Amino acid sequence: MEHCILVLADGRTFPGRSFGAPAPTIDEIRSRLDAASDPEVGPLLATIGEVVFNTAMSGYVETLTDPSYTGQIVAMTYPHIGNYGVSTEWAESHAEPSVRPRPVMAAGFVVRSVYDGPVPDGRQRLTDFLADAGIPGISGVDTRALTLHLRNHGSKNGLILRPAAATLTDKELAEALEILTAFPAMEGRGLIGHVGAREKREIPPPTHGGRDKKRRGRAAPHLVLYDCGAKDNIVRELQNLGCRLTLLPSEATAAQIRETGADAVMISNGPGDPAVLQHQVEQTRELLGTMPVLGICLGHQIIAEAAGAKTSKMKFGHHGVNHPVRDEITRRVFVTSQNHGFTVEEASIPKGLDVWFRNANDQSIEGLRDDVRNIRTTQFHPESAPGPTDSRWIFEAFLEAIPDKKER
Repeated sequence: MEHCILVLADGRTFPGRSFGAPAPTIDEIRSRLDAASDPEVGPLLATIGEVVFNTAMSGYVETLTDPSYTGQIVAMTYPHIGNYGVSTEWAESHAEPSVRPRPVMAAGFVVRSVYDGPVPDGRQRLTDFLADAGIPGISGVDTRALTLHLRNHGSKNGLILRPAAATLTDKELAEALEILTAFPAMEGRGLIGHVGAREKREIPPPTHGGRDKKRRGRAAPHLVLYDCGAKDNIVRELQNLGCRLTLLPSEATAAQIRETGADAVMISNGPGDPAVLQHQVEQTRELLGTMPVLGICLGHQIIAEAAGAKTSKMKFGHHGVNHPVRDEITRRVFVTSQNHGFTVEEASIPKGLDVWFRNANDQSIEGLRDDVRNIRTTQFHPESAPGPTDSRWIFEAFLEAIPDKKER
């Protein structure tokens, strides 16, 4: 395990030891930058990223493979990571290999202590999993100090660097900061082109009819999943409720969505800044009021933008599985899984679109609804992978917005 350094764009450095794929040297990073026609793509998505902290105690496999972490370096606040190994069955991306050439979506992984012992049969060690994916990890980091720094000063770009010697030279640090200064911030980055389906895909309803007893004996709901980087467990949850799904890529149009004959469209989670996704916002705007529109995380933000609201960057976002959310209708509070760095500005929400959920910690908007136009959204992840299952009922609430075919 070689020496390596996490360098933040504000000059703060955190030393540690390399695991997973070897951290690049400053010359290797320069070479990758020179070779890249687009600084957003290719090897750079496994080199430089916005550093965010995640407060989950487990679920590191689901976190690393979540398409929403594209372009980010994830630091875990729980001190010991990797003890139960890795199973590819836990991966949270269904994209084809030609679209997603690596199983890990995060650009890097930061931990206090990495487990390097034996794991159960059929599983892989975390360090080998990252190495195979070409993703650098750094252990031995004072993650408490890092988390406090990000909380106080906000998330910022960073890179994991292998110095020429045990310590970083002034020249290496200056070059790293020059690279980070020139690299685009997450605000303004549209990253959904690097994740999700590239072609239409049909997923039939389960033969057992699903677990939604309220809809037994009724035709299986047909949903378009507008794939901006959907997690696998969204698909599984909708299938468990008896849904037939048509996956469409994020470049699809409103006309193509209507052509499927679907009962509703669900806009998925995904990475990057929703405010720059003009195509997806425009297509969604065309659909509002013509069919039920449902959204999760980035999908929630896209729907809000389409309805006339505004989104903005949060200081350090919500990343973890312990975020309390209050249902503003029932006043019930439940614990949710979250991963987002942008939020809907409450003052910008237009009339007719009501706040459905609110974060109990910082009062930020966690969900919207419009009963007239059949709109339902959540900023959090009701598919709960990783995370608690408190909010899985949201999928049934989503389906309640879809009228039965006999009622139309």
